[in-house]
Amino acid sequence: MPQNAVEPWEYTLHIPQDPRAVTVCRRTLRLILTIHGLIRLTDVAELLATELISNAVCHAKGPAALRLRWRNGVLRIGAWDGDPEPPQPAPALTNAADMAESESGRGLVLVQACADVWGWHPLPGNGNGGKYVWCDLGVA
Repeated sequence: MPQNAVEPWEYTLHIPQDPRAVTVCRRTLRLILTIHGLIRLTDVAELLATELISNAVCHAKGPAALRLRWRNGVLRIGAWDGDPEPPQPAPALTNAADMAESESGRGLVLVQACADVWGWHPLPGNGNGGKYVWCDLGVA
């Protein structure tokens, strides 16, 4: 593992409420992981970041942010948005056909399946500070 992948680091990318921002986030994440010698995490990390940022852009009003943090062999991918409502994973879909027909809600199901752990918390601001949704991806 390259030396620079051992040291902790953190990046935040602030984005507008624009569907094109999802692509910018995905490409930025790939570049950051490549620079830090973590290319083997990029495919899963891109999927996770895409789902988190897509939710922030589609369901919240206003700007959002992608946050990437590397510490102790764990990549934390997080998305901030201005909507204080908790994220809502889709109910369990029983088969691939149900999942293919579902118009929404699959993103957090994918996050649950691919991340080591995920969660969310409201941000301060008297009920309108938004929320931070995150997931962790280990090197293992």
